Amino acid sequence: MPAALPITGHASLFWTRDLNDDVTAAGAFAASLARTGAAGVKMLHQHDDAEPVGVWDEIVEDDRGLLVRGRILRATPRGRLVAALVEAGALDGLSIGFRAVKARPDATGRLRVLREVELWEVSVVTFPMLPGARLRLGG
Repeated sequence: MPAALPITGHASLFWTRDLNDDVTAAGAFAASLARTGAAGVKMLHQHDDAEPVGVWDEIVEDDRGLLVRGRILRATPRGRLVAALVEAGALDGLSIGFRAVKARPDATGRLRVLREVELWEVSVVTFPMLPGARLRLGG
């Protein structure tokens, strides 16, 4: 069994409303990623910072959103569990942990448009706040 399970996916999709009525603008992650790179963003399971489960090797903004590529590490019990659940298809969501730096209401006043965020972590989750934020196997 390989020591790491490669995964890829979009952790955020630009101009797509999430279940919290947030919409992320294109470019919202640029300043944060310029400061920290992928190495400064933690890979967690269900946003639990007590046990990181892997590493993000690449995080970039593409034309769709925030593209992430990383490896779930089997070196810990939690990493082995998450890798097994991802391989079985039981776990396939991604969710971002962040602080809003610049945000404003949209024209309707119903949505919050995130113009700049400080990205702390991207978690592998059961139920992502943005239903389209999904991972797939492979790098």
